[in-house]
Amino acid sequence: MVIDIVKVIVPAASAFFIGIAITPLLTHYLYKYKAWKSTPGKVALDGKEAVEFNKIHKEREGHTPRMGGIVIWGSVVITTLAVWGVSKFFPTETTTKLDFLSRDQTWIPLFTLVFGGVVGFVNDVLDIRGKTNGLALSKRLLAITAMATFIGWWFFEKLEITAVGIPFDGAIDIGLLIIPFFVLTVLALYASGVIDGIDGLSGGVFVTIFLAYAGIAFYQQQINLAAFSATVAGAILAFLWFNIPPARFWMTETGTMSLTLTIVVIAFMTDSLGGGYGIAVLPIIAFLLVATVASVIIQTLSKKFRGKKVFKVAPLHHHFEAIGWPGYKVTMRYWILSIVFALLGGIIALAG
Repeated sequence: MVIDIVKVIVPAASAFFIGIAITPLLTHYLYKYKAWKSTPGKVALDGKEAVEFNKIHKEREGHTPRMGGIVIWGSVVITTLAVWGVSKFFPTETTTKLDFLSRDQTWIPLFTLVFGGVVGFVNDVLDIRGKTNGLALSKRLLAITAMATFIGWWFFEKLEITAVGIPFDGAIDIGLLIIPFFVLTVLALYASGVIDGIDGLSGGVFVTIFLAYAGIAFYQQQINLAAFSATVAGAILAFLWFNIPPARFWMTETGTMSLTLTIVVIAFMTDSLGGGYGIAVLPIIAFLLVATVASVIIQTLSKKFRGKKVFKVAPLHHHFEAIGWPGYKVTMRYWILSIVFALLGGIIALAG
């Protein structure tokens, strides 16, 4: 038990300190090369200017660097490879036990994290250069769908995952449908990446989600997966250290894409594969991400069919800003709620 706890805590702390260490170098180059939007402001889904959003954030978009998410997935990759390298080149009983890179638990989420980070990085670079408004959404969705289809197939074919756990009621077997179900879940949660809109907001929400799943995985004795989840959380805390108001940089697509995709993978791995209910509690643990997507859908449908808006601006966190809440108040209240929902989801997962 003690070595398992150490195995989770050590890489998480390492990722945090590595993230703190590499950030000054990263931000030096981000500011040096003016890694912010060349054309500040946002356009709504209907092609018109997002007036309310631009009133609040347009000015800062012109001088705050993007791509802060590199700190997160970069720290995770460095930490994972460092722990693995030490176990291979300096093998002892302790270093071998600390290695959490494993084919059955961490290869897939690590691949997903890096995949999302790289595709998001390409999008951010194009966005910064201003020649296009980032990578076309259709291309991003195509890349994500292809990746999700492959992983869904891997879950079905290699890991024999065909069921979804139902808390307090066993599981429901859906067979081959697990593949499209996984793809749709990935696409839905990816849309929640727009929560990266206020200083400190996304980091605080994401870190509680990953810590919740680290706890669930640990309870299920998926120690390697728990260590990986905690490592991501540690890296997010390093990002958050520099992202609290006033933010030194923003996470943007290279961070949000990598994290949202990885959350879904971990949720599925803590479900029937771990004898748990990781999928069923995902809407609870990640409730604020779900609410973010829902607010955009509601706003879009209302404008299309009713000709008027439900919120002053969507996503929901910007609505609160538009009605007068300071950004820090929105952020802190989201942090509180994210902790509450993470605890609630975690309790249901463990008790179910």
